[in-house]
Amino acid sequence: MGKYRRGRINDAVAEELAVALRELRDPRLSENFVSITRAEVAADLRVAKIYFSVMGETEPAQKALEGAEGKLRHHLATTLNLRITPTLLFVADSSMEHGARIARLLSEIRSEEDRATPAQNGEERHD
Repeated sequence: MGKYRRGRINDAVAEELAVALRELRDPRLSENFVSITRAEVAADLRVAKIYFSVMGETEPAQKALEGAEGKLRHHLATTLNLRITPTLLFVADSSMEHGARIARLLSEIRSEEDRATPAQNGEERHD
């Protein structure tokens, strides 16, 4: 299978799972603001790693997703035209958390620079 086709399948699986996730009525998912970030379907279509981000607790959300695997696979089977509906493996994606940490650190650096700048404004530099 070509990279282009697999990329389209990955995108379609992630989009459809995001739709199906909104239809699930599990408080562990809605209370923790779970979202699908990406999907990686194996070349043989038998397994798909589903990466998700959570704004709350990861463990309850992962258990809820694993418990709803059958419903999610059924949704994929009815909406996507795939030979095989993959088994879903859920992996917590920490990239959003990592990005938030970087943004927080950059903000701290900027605020430190802003505090240091007024003291230097009175002094002119002569190089």
